Amino acid sequence: MSYEFLVASAIGVLVAGGIFLALRARTFQVVLGLTLISYAVNLFLFASGRLVLNRPPIWDKAVSEYTDPLPQALVLTAIVITFGMTAFVVILALRSFLETGSDHVDGDRVPCDAQDGLADGLADGEGTEP
Repeated sequence: MSYEFLVASAIGVLVAGGIFLALRARTFQVVLGLTLISYAVNLFLFASGRLVLNRPPIWDKAVSEYTDPLPQALVLTAIVITFGMTAFVVILALRSFLETGSDHVDGDRVPCDAQDGLADGLADGEGTEP
C-alpha cells in the first residue's frame, strides 16, 4: 500500500468529518468541524512537499534527493494560527451560550435538550431573559 493513498484517505476522512460537523446546529460541533478541516489542510500542505522517507530536509552534496522544507514551515505556521483561531472561536461560542442560554448557531431561542444536562437549570427560569 502506498503512502500517498493513505495520506489522501486521511485527508478525505478529515474533510468529510469536518464538513459534517460544521453543518451541525450546535456551536461545539461547528468548532470541532472547523478544527478537523484545518487539520486536513495542514496534512495537505505537508503532503504537497512530496512524501519521501529518510531524506534530509536540506540539500546535501552526498544525497541526491531531499525533502522540501517549505511545506514543513507552512504547516508549523498553520498549527499556531489554528490554535489561536480555535481558542478565539471557543471563547466566542462560550460567550454566546452564556448570553443567550442556547448553543444553537442560528440565534433562535431553543430550549435545551434533556440530554444536554442543562435543561434542569433552565426549567426553573434561570438563565432566560423575559
